[in-house]
Amino acid sequence: MTKKGFSFDKMMKILVRAFPEEAAPVITRLSRDVKKDPFIVLVGTLLSLRTKDETTEKVLGNLIPLIRNPQDMIDIPQGELEKLIYPVGFYRNKAKTLKEVASEIINTHGGRVPDTIDELLTIRGVGRKTANLVVTEGYGKPGICVDTHVHRISNRIGVVSTKTPHQTEDELRKVLPRKYWITYNALLVTFGKRICTPLSPKCSECPLEGICEKRGVTRSR
Repeated sequence: MTKKGFSFDKMMKILVRAFPEEAAPVITRLSRDVKKDPFIVLVGTLLSLRTKDETTEKVLGNLIPLIRNPQDMIDIPQGELEKLIYPVGFYRNKAKTLKEVASEIINTHGGRVPDTIDELLTIRGVGRKTANLVVTEGYGKPGICVDTHVHRISNRIGVVSTKTPHQTEDELRKVLPRKYWITYNALLVTFGKRICTPLSPKCSECPLEGICEKRGVTRSR
């Protein structure tokens, strides 16, 4: 279910003013630094799952020079790869996933990262969040990446009324102006980390206070 007549123009204008580009999540900044290399964006997104941005950024700084393509990832010995990405959460599982993903890209997709969500979802280890980020940040194509921040905030503000991130994505595709599809995630992630936190959001500091319905908020600062 979506809310009719919500002013996305007003919301996005406020968030762009409140959170400049340097506040963007690491994957968004990465896509600019590597000129939208889909493979690097894919690797960065897989590493970032359940890991703080600063840790992901540090690890990628060491890893990126070694992986110009999927074959480079395969050629790194498993133990060495684990050491390279060690600070990230679940590093052993992620090292295994990175190698499996690289192999599938070579064997099934001719060495090229797919540029559609449906194709990306056929790769084991790639979920909707990752697929959407690769499509938007890696290829610059329209897509709406919905993680826990986007799902929570979209419901809290009153834009949608959904129970799962996938439902939120489906509803946003109906109402969110296409020009905001790529930037919506980056802005809401930053907003969610700094102001609209899961518990006790900083409503007294919120730039969207005037247009937010505060659904589900029982305690705030």
